[in-house]
Amino acid sequence: MKPLQSKLSVAIATIAVSAGANAAGIPAEKPQTMDEMWKIIQAQQQQIDSMTKKLEAVAQKSPTGEVSNLERKTNVLTEEVEKLRTELVVPEKVEYKSAYGLGPAASKVYQVGKGLSIGGYGEANYQARVDDQGGRNANGTFTNPDNTDVERLVIYTGYKFSDSILFNSEIEFEHASTGNNGSGISGSDTGTVSVEMASLDFFIDPMVNVRAGMLLMPMGFINQIHEPPFYFGNNRPEVERRIIPSTWRENGVGLFGELLPGLTYTTYVVNGMNARNFSASGIRGGRQAGGQALAEDLAYVGRLDYTPPMLPGVMVGGSAYVGNSGQNQLYNGRQLDVATQLYEAHLQWKYRGLEFRTLGSWGHIGDAALLSAARSTTIGEENYGWYSEVGYDILPHFLHDTTQYLAPFVRYERMDTVATVPTGRVDDLTRDVEIYQVGLNYKPIPNVVIKADYRNFTQKSGASPDDFNLGVGFIF
Repeated sequence: MKPLQSKLSVAIATIAVSAGANAAGIPAEKPQTMDEMWKIIQAQQQQIDSMTKKLEAVAQKSPTGEVSNLERKTNVLTEEVEKLRTELVVPEKVEYKSAYGLGPAASKVYQVGKGLSIGGYGEANYQARVDDQGGRNANGTFTNPDNTDVERLVIYTGYKFSDSILFNSEIEFEHASTGNNGSGISGSDTGTVSVEMASLDFFIDPMVNVRAGMLLMPMGFINQIHEPPFYFGNNRPEVERRIIPSTWRENGVGLFGELLPGLTYTTYVVNGMNARNFSASGIRGGRQAGGQALAEDLAYVGRLDYTPPMLPGVMVGGSAYVGNSGQNQLYNGRQLDVATQLYEAHLQWKYRGLEFRTLGSWGHIGDAALLSAARSTTIGEENYGWYSEVGYDILPHFLHDTTQYLAPFVRYERMDTVATVPTGRVDDLTRDVEIYQVGLNYKPIPNVVIKADYRNFTQKSGASPDDFNLGVGFIF
């Protein structure tokens, strides 16, 4: 706000010198609100219009010097107005911080006074399989080859219509292409372009505001804040992929706000999931992602977070998702409700250079036995997962007053998507997994991160190769 006020002061001084501040109706004091700034710009525009008319009137009967002087004053004022319009819509300096449960880059639109906001993030990585690569496919390629990937490039676009209404969106390009070029790990389509978020916010009161459109489900840490500088490792925690199916978005409408100092909430009504795409790997395939989504069944999701004022850096919270996923479809000739429940609780603590997170999640799928028979696979009646991680920024101990960041970290995950086997089905022990992970995050500047990590996979049956990952990420 201060750079903009300084520019306004220059503009006001310009008007005062060239045409007289009182005549233009411009206040001598600095504006304190965006409305005041906009009124000043409008007043300046009126002054330009007046001076332009005067210029046209005197051009025919006044000396050349007087005309030139008036043209110069008009041009100076016009340039100042254009600078102010740009500054009002696109601020010179952006402070990257989360707002209303979204990531720092996704929150840029909440900082602009009016108009367009553009941001984004990206990440690319190299993955080396450390142990047995599991043989070859029929086409001769490795089952689990070493690989490199431009995993994501994301553009955030937002528009602030007024202080009470704004639009925010996220468009994601995955795996560098959508073409069927016959290359890559799969040998077919290598990527997608998707709308990950597209919503309108209506600000009514700090306690009660409305959001509608394609919404990110407010569950866990990663589903809403998944920008690479703000989580450890090149890969998002598997618990927040397999149990909480991040990134998870559906169409809906709901409320958000702050009930008490430090106590925030979000609650939505959304289209339900599609149980026809559930599998032994969990509910991830049931996401409908907002595209011509079935809405015969609706679902409800809610979240509470509390940051105690007396405990700086601590955040504790939880969320719940409840709804049917049958979508009025027939499964082996029967209509099933497939009541789907998912609950999670989380704790985060940031203290100086220390960052600690832990999260646990449990889910239940109704009609799992009948659904498993219809899908010819074992779909878990219950699933669960949890993880804990800790990292510590060591650079301040070596470089005082540095803005760089270097944090070793460790993470442990445990999950099972078939924790309870439906009657008449056989357990799938490959879904009972433990992951041990160590790594390093380095940020030369806050917007850019370089990551390296090693993951060890252990499962009850079968084998999954360990991997070493190296990558980069950024936000803007």
